[in-house]
Amino acid sequence: MDYIQLAERFVAAHFPIASIALIGGSTARGERTRTSDIDLLLIGDSLLTDDQIGAALTLEFEGEVFEVFAYTPTGFTEWAERSIAQHRPVIVHMLVEGVAVRGGDDLGDLRRRWSERLDAGPAVDDHELDFRRYVITDVLDDLRDASDPLERKVLAATLFERTAELMLLTAGKWIGTGKYLPRRLRELPPERVDALADTYLHGDHKTLADVVEHELLSAGGRVQVGFVR
Repeated sequence: MDYIQLAERFVAAHFPIASIALIGGSTARGERTRTSDIDLLLIGDSLLTDDQIGAALTLEFEGEVFEVFAYTPTGFTEWAERSIAQHRPVIVHMLVEGVAVRGGDDLGDLRRRWSERLDAGPAVDDHELDFRRYVITDVLDDLRDASDPLERKVLAATLFERTAELMLLTAGKWIGTGKYLPRRLRELPPERVDALADTYLHGDHKTLADVVEHELLSAGGRVQVGFVR
């Protein structure tokens, strides 16, 4: 299927005044699965109603499900800045890396601007990093002490996620949620990723705790007594 033409028909039918339209996600990467939807980023003046500046919608069109992220130019800037501040700039990645359906000079200008922001990496202050180390320290101690199997699995999952985020942020990399976190994590040296991922996948909680302790030390060490949140 030609997904660019399909997306153009969808935009013409539902958002005809959109000036920018890009396909993102697995469709853009050529990695669609049986359950994949089509992620679509739209930007345009007066694109939404009732003074909305941004909206996320799920719509069906010609047998395909579209996950639509629609913004006015002001709305895109606001939400992009918010995602940058949270270190998870999903819509910015869609803008910079997506497959263009509609664009032109406006798209080129936006891509150049936001590419520079992505290339700069996340700006994380010392207090946030200390807080992240504080949380990991607390969960790590809980995992070492836990005896209930269900508690251990939940704690291990939390510890994997928080440690992966800390590894990425201290390396100047963006983080992600869900399936995007391991994808981002693979941007780091394989030996570090494998040490964390393999112990987690095999349920080796003792070794996982040791790996997390090592990563915690690399990021500055444990944070506990005296920390003010």
